[in-house]
Amino acid sequence: MTFEILPGDPGSPVILHVPHASRALVESGLLLGGDALTEELDHLTDAHTDLIAERAAGAAARRPWILVNRLSRLVVDPERFPDETEEMLRAGMGPVYTHGYAGRRLRAADPGRDALLLKEHFFPYAAAMTTLVGERLTGTGQAVIIDVHSYPTLRLPYELHGDGPRPAVCLGTDPAHTPDWLVTAARSAFTRIGDVGLDSPFAGCYVPLEHWRRTTAVSALMVEIRRDQYMREPGGQPTAGLGALARALADVINAVLTPPNGVGALRVGG
Repeated sequence: MTFEILPGDPGSPVILHVPHASRALVESGLLLGGDALTEELDHLTDAHTDLIAERAAGAAARRPWILVNRLSRLVVDPERFPDETEEMLRAGMGPVYTHGYAGRRLRAADPGRDALLLKEHFFPYAAAMTTLVGERLTGTGQAVIIDVHSYPTLRLPYELHGDGPRPAVCLGTDPAHTPDWLVTAARSAFTRIGDVGLDSPFAGCYVPLEHWRRTTAVSALMVEIRRDQYMREPGGQPTAGLGALARALADVINAVLTPPNGVGALRVGG
């Protein structure tokens, strides 16, 4: 299965998006195997972020919807658009990676293979997310996407803009889709975990292209959790910190319905 949608409360506008949690692979032209492949998966998988999302959903007052990628980003990265910025393509990390976290060759160049992978995996995933956002808009008048990621304590070579702060939790924002009240709510929830920063080492957040910079009722925020807060790096088991992070994320979900001081509160039925 390429992806899975876990249903939420019909009255919830919130979608937790978990694109990089899986280590599952299918045939996709990868040249690596054994320890080398394990190393790539250890460093590039946002391990246990699906578990954080699922626990947060269960603790929320109104269960959000979840779209989770069930394949590794080493097959196709659903958050890299086909017309990805030139710098990521030069790094070999467009929608179909040709290079890994440290510049190691993952695949031979093959445009035909890449087109097939996009057809089989990328475009159905993007269509499902677009449909899910549309359903939340229809059902509640709003859609709030919370992108759940993690990042390593130490900068990896592929990070083109990783020389800034690396807080316990980084909030990625978009000027057109991230309202101030949502940032305030997330800061308040995650401050008890540790320091919270904006757009460093990763910036931006995921919005389907159909709605990006077009639909003001779609809000979005990326939550990037530094991995030493909840797991043993790289690629190890979760630690006790995972539960606290899930509770903090549940607080953010709840704040969508009752933002700080009532500012920007979403009016939903159900």
